[in-house]
Amino acid sequence: MRSPGFAAVDVITRKRDRGELSDEQIDWVVDAYTRGEVADEQMSALAMAILLNGMTRREISRWTAAMIASGERLDFSGLERPTADKHSTGGVGDKITLPLAPLVAAHGVAVPQLSGRGLGHTGGTLDKLESIPGWRAALDNDAMLAQLREVGAVICAAGTGLAPADRKLYALRDVTGTVESIPLIASSVMSKKIAEGTGSLVLDVKVGSGAFMKTADAARELARTMVDLGTDAGVRTVALLTDMSTPLGLTAGNALEVRESVEVLAGGGPPDVVELTLALAREMLAGAGRDGDDPAEALADGRAMDAWRRMISAQGGDPDAPLPRARETHQVLAPADGVLVRLDALGLGIAAWRLGAGRARKEDAVQAGAGVEMHAKPGAKVRAGEPLLTLHTDTPERFEAALHDLEGGYEIAPEGSRPDPGPLVLERVA
Repeated sequence: MRSPGFAAVDVITRKRDRGELSDEQIDWVVDAYTRGEVADEQMSALAMAILLNGMTRREISRWTAAMIASGERLDFSGLERPTADKHSTGGVGDKITLPLAPLVAAHGVAVPQLSGRGLGHTGGTLDKLESIPGWRAALDNDAMLAQLREVGAVICAAGTGLAPADRKLYALRDVTGTVESIPLIASSVMSKKIAEGTGSLVLDVKVGSGAFMKTADAARELARTMVDLGTDAGVRTVALLTDMSTPLGLTAGNALEVRESVEVLAGGGPPDVVELTLALAREMLAGAGRDGDDPAEALADGRAMDAWRRMISAQGGDPDAPLPRARETHQVLAPADGVLVRLDALGLGIAAWRLGAGRARKEDAVQAGAGVEMHAKPGAKVRAGEPLLTLHTDTPERFEAALHDLEGGYEIAPEGSRPDPGPLVLERVA
């Protein structure tokens, strides 16, 4: 795809001056960047121009196709099951993938869930699962296909062959202030999901303080863009906009969230985690042609738990092994009697990160047992001196910074207050 007719500076200036990039320019610049012909500083300038000036639907679709073309495509057509996948834009306490994948697999649908690691205040699915003794994230394509045939669900790291242009560009965006670009977010997510080869896709687009998209308008635009990209590529795609102003569930942290996910699979767990798991499961089952099935039944009768145990065991994990626990804990006590009316997702997510549950750089290690446990959610009555939060870490010198991040992150109102948390699922985009 080398072409003497293109130069990186021409592509940059065209987008800088609010012009539309041609299909040929997009194909060339993505390929040339992947090969190292376009330098990081040039792609940084183009990414900033895209963030500032946007892209048309045609440009985004072509950019996504070019990133797919930079690598391999998986083929699940040989499976005897329909395929369905889910992607979340990330939040605090967002452990939904863990119970969701085996739940959907229990209905005869193959779930190829290629997941990532956390960065900053949002947790990573692979980090959570790696707190299970023996569990491994890396599978080659043959092992992934075999597990989908035998178990029906796999949660693993994306292979290096899928959309290598995106891997290179994602790392660049993270250090150049261009993460928030909706065209670049949408093409990053959808290039991997389309290359992965799933037949249907459900997107969980988070909205609120703990999400990348802080407003409903921005989340709606991102959801619409990704749904259009999926539809254009022949993948049945729907999106749910879901609230991330309050953390999901009662835990934020790796082993803490695995423990809570197992409670959901056992038929219990926090109501909000159960509600969102079932909402996404119903969308995935509908996309796979199983819309007559009720996923709540598979949680109640143990089929989802059986699928979880098979999935974990297939990747070397011991589903019966005790999960790691942090060596040190610190309780945050309620300062007054009343009703908890606010618990900010961003502040709590940053506190969990400070405690060791997340990483500041890709190469950082995480603590399996670190995180924050919540003893109340908005709407609950609290009593002065009773535990509101418990902080977990192996390194107690981290408590001070975490407590600082929690300042102003919760609010207690006089008894009789009735906070209106609003719905968990805000909108559906199809």
